Amino acid sequence: HSFFPSCLLIEEERHVRANDRNYNDKFFYADNHIKTSKYNVFTFLPINLFEQFQRVANAYFLVLLILQLIPEISSLPWVTTTVPLVMVLVITAVKDATDDYFRYKSDQQVNNRQSQVLRGVLQNEKWMNVRVGDIIKLENNQFVAADILLLSSSEPYGLFNCVFSLGEVICEAPNNKLDKFKGTLYWRGSKFPLDNEKMLLRGCVLRNTDWCFGMVIFAGLQTKLMQNCGRTTLKRTSIDKLMNTLVLWIFGFLVCMGVILAIGNTIWEQEVGRSFQVYLPWERPVSNNNAVFSGFLTFWSYIIILNTVVPISLYVSVEVIRLGHSYFINWDGKMYYGQKDTPAEARTTTLNEELGQVEFIFSDKTGTLTQNIMVFNKCSINGNTYGDVYDEFGHKVEVSERTACVDFSFNPLSDRKFTFHDSSLVEAIKMEEPSVQEFFRLLALCHTVMSEEKNEGDLLYQAQSPDEGALVSAARNFGFVFRSRTPETITLYEMGTAVTYQLLAILDFNNVRKRMSVIVRNPAGQTKLYCKGADTIIFDRLDPSNEDLMDTTSEHLNEFAGEGLRTLALAYKVLDRDFFEEWMTRLLLASTVMENREQRLADLYEEIETGLLLLGATAVEDKLQEGVPETIACLTLANIKIWVLTGDKLETAMNIGYSCNMLRDDMNEVFIISGHTAAEVQQQLRSAREHILGLSRVSNTADEEKTEMFSNDSVFEETIIAEYALIVNGHSLAHALEPELEQVLLETACLCKTVICCRVTPMQKAQVVELVKTNKMAVTLAIGDGANDVSMIRTAHIGVGISGQEGMQAVLASDYSFAQFRYLQRLLLVHGRWSYFRMCNFLFYFFYKNFAFTLVHFWFGFFCGFSAQTVYDQWFITLFNIVYTSLPVLAMGLFDQDVNEANSHRYPGLYRPGQLNLLFNKRQFFLCTLQGIVTSFLLFFVPYGAFSLGVRADGLHLSDQQSFAVTIATSLVIVVSVQMGMVCYLAVYFAILLAMQSDGLFSIFPSQFPYIGTARSCLAQWSVWLVILLTTAVCVLPGMAVRFLKTDLYPTLTDKVRRLQKASRKQGPREQNLRRVRRTSSRRSGYAFSHQQGYGELITSGKNMKVGQY
Repeated sequence: HSFFPSCLLIEEERHVRANDRNYNDKFFYADNHIKTSKYNVFTFLPINLFEQFQRVANAYFLVLLILQLIPEISSLPWVTTTVPLVMVLVITAVKDATDDYFRYKSDQQVNNRQSQVLRGVLQNEKWMNVRVGDIIKLENNQFVAADILLLSSSEPYGLFNCVFSLGEVICEAPNNKLDKFKGTLYWRGSKFPLDNEKMLLRGCVLRNTDWCFGMVIFAGLQTKLMQNCGRTTLKRTSIDKLMNTLVLWIFGFLVCMGVILAIGNTIWEQEVGRSFQVYLPWERPVSNNNAVFSGFLTFWSYIIILNTVVPISLYVSVEVIRLGHSYFINWDGKMYYGQKDTPAEARTTTLNEELGQVEFIFSDKTGTLTQNIMVFNKCSINGNTYGDVYDEFGHKVEVSERTACVDFSFNPLSDRKFTFHDSSLVEAIKMEEPSVQEFFRLLALCHTVMSEEKNEGDLLYQAQSPDEGALVSAARNFGFVFRSRTPETITLYEMGTAVTYQLLAILDFNNVRKRMSVIVRNPAGQTKLYCKGADTIIFDRLDPSNEDLMDTTSEHLNEFAGEGLRTLALAYKVLDRDFFEEWMTRLLLASTVMENREQRLADLYEEIETGLLLLGATAVEDKLQEGVPETIACLTLANIKIWVLTGDKLETAMNIGYSCNMLRDDMNEVFIISGHTAAEVQQQLRSAREHILGLSRVSNTADEEKTEMFSNDSVFEETIIAEYALIVNGHSLAHALEPELEQVLLETACLCKTVICCRVTPMQKAQVVELVKTNKMAVTLAIGDGANDVSMIRTAHIGVGISGQEGMQAVLASDYSFAQFRYLQRLLLVHGRWSYFRMCNFLFYFFYKNFAFTLVHFWFGFFCGFSAQTVYDQWFITLFNIVYTSLPVLAMGLFDQDVNEANSHRYPGLYRPGQLNLLFNKRQFFLCTLQGIVTSFLLFFVPYGAFSLGVRADGLHLSDQQSFAVTIATSLVIVVSVQMGMVCYLAVYFAILLAMQSDGLFSIFPSQFPYIGTARSCLAQWSVWLVILLTTAVCVLPGMAVRFLKTDLYPTLTDKVRRLQKASRKQGPREQNLRRVRRTSSRRSGYAFSHQQGYGELITSGKNMKVGQY
């Protein structure tokens, strides 16, 4: 230990002393400095170059550069490879440096935040200077600087009020478990157990507390937040993977050409070259008449000359195009949400073209399809429903913005933002109907909401779920105002009168109970239990005398469920005082035991929550976001399958499915998988699949094999005309995702038009996405708005975050983000489809032009004795990819459109080619290779044939090598530009050509610009222009004819839309048969409780109470 710092060892437990840096520094704990940037000024160049040369293409060109420095094999100067390679390295380095600089600025901003550290007196310190063991002070709305143990706070019911010195904490080593912490505080000879409730984690914000003090336990990279920031896996598109394969194929093709030409050189030197040794003496290495060695050297020479067939500028061009597409998304005003000042953001530049190939969308429901803003809509009290509006004839009226709202002016503490349209409920309140008053009294008492009142009557509710906030706000407006609370009391204003209830116990919510209760004592001394929860749970605990009321309320709940509302039932019970005192004694005893504590408490809760009297039910609306049904319908027409993965209960998810038109009454069948065992789930899935496939039963192995064959055939999936939906419950999904059942689940789900999974955990969301991603070989997209969607977003090929009500966790983990679900349609059908179309066109023409350019050397080899002589001027070779043809092909990759954005929305079927990967695949690559080979053949042999017999106007021959090179180069640039439709860029070529072959540059650099005057002399001859014109026509016209005939005789949907667009016919958008159905389900809708466990204990402990509330 004396020679090795403990940071090099595995830390098993942590020892921290308060305000004792000398002691704590012995353990070499991490400081609070955060560094996410990769480079600094000194390490940038070596590290970045090392990273860049790990890419195969860059390493390959570095090897070529080294080969070019060997004079025996190089017929090209080193500059032809150096200039493109240096440009690629510089552009990539600038991009990497820019990205890292922004990371560095972000680090600096965080590290330089100020924190108050106690060192005798409070003094300001930067976050990066905070150390383990320091005592820091936090104030309201401040970020927590590190993982700290809470010692004292402004609240009188705080945890510890201890001296900030001499204490020592022994705790667990740093880990990434956010919900667990184990430790012991040793202070003044006593031991205090520490758990997660006594910790404040880095990144949190202090709320509802004026100040607090805490001791730093974990700092910097060892905090739980940073421990959870695992490396995000690099997402690569299918085109990326294809490009790597194609580059390897091209390299193999290059080697084959080199071998052919090397064999040709060996044969030529053996048979012909010997006769010319007087004129062409062999160099020293081959002076021993070794033709084979000459062929070996020629092989490497041709590898150098033909290297441009593997384009070095390809990867940089692709990155530039992707960056441009990302900016188009960021700049799109039609994806900007003005209400929250939120633009769309492409948070990655590597996935744009894959947005045009999505086949599966996995969507969260709450906050993604819905607004996650809850509105108290209707209720049922004592068998009467409230919330509907009727006209003077007793007919129900559809509520709209024009419908008159209830006047709450009688209540000075009402929330002006709250709206309700049924005035009969206010009348019942004013008439002091006991059941109605008790109903709203329950809503005002049974919750975990915190109240803030900065100004008199200006109430602000802090609710841990939007449902709770909506219900407490409803009670507030109907005259039962929750005003304040302490750990022992709740103060209400009931119809203007202050009433304080003694809070005796909170029976907290959890996922098993699906309900919460409070026990209070009113000023009259009466003890009551108020309970709210899922209706199925509450109804099982009602007193038998409530059966008729339960039946009536159940009918009302079915009506509410049919409208997609989130429901819960309310009940109460008057408790005998003696019984309650005895029960409370047992509760306190059970809460202090260490073994089986949770079960004992659950049994006690169960005992007292019986014999309840039903009050009624509430119905809260989680409104759909604008344009959700239309977006889903349009994406469905684009053959995109949408699966909803939600934590909500089955009935609520189904109702939202009907609201979104994902589920419809005219569907052939809606299968619900709700088995509790693996065998039940397997049987239900198989039954559903057999029903879809039209098989009444699977009687023998042969039939079963036939079923497997059909269900695995994606073509068969598409032949199913009938529409089916599959709904899987959470406990059933857990079985269905087991290895032996996951294929059955996948096969059945892929046969259905709609899939909804409810009560899904974040891990299950990721497992479902991974299942489809792995087995279907299809591009997946996950979209969500909350922390529970992060795993799904990271697992999918493309992750989209919606900046909504649940914070920014989903956005920070996503690849793309925006504010509304409806923008997904534009992201995919416009930006995604265009990006895919442009990238495919770019790659096709990029490979085509490089084959046409490079293979001219191959044909020339047969006429120059396979001597590795180049056809073109060295500067043309250097500038062909980075200047002459880079701008046209980049412009096409950035701005080309097949159809405009309006028609992209109007005809969703245009999206289909991207899903089938039709625009650029191995077949398309072979076609562009073949076209490039043919073009190179014509580019060489048409001028060769014309020049072999032609003469200039003055009688001199045209056939000197330099004129021949200029003619072929000019023809090549014109042919490539015409093929891409970018003829305007020819001016750049001629300007550079004439400059480089001018007297001026030759006189300055005679060895670098040997083609003096060639361009002026050659291009002044009309016969040369005729040859160029003939070559261009022969190269271009056949391809144009084929495209014309194909478009005319076998038009694709794109061709048809393009023709309509060209004719400027004004055609309205395709009408969708979208019927908003009113659901009349017989299924009871239980309350989709969005609570979390633990808030009741938090309130009764007083840890979140403010002084001002007393």
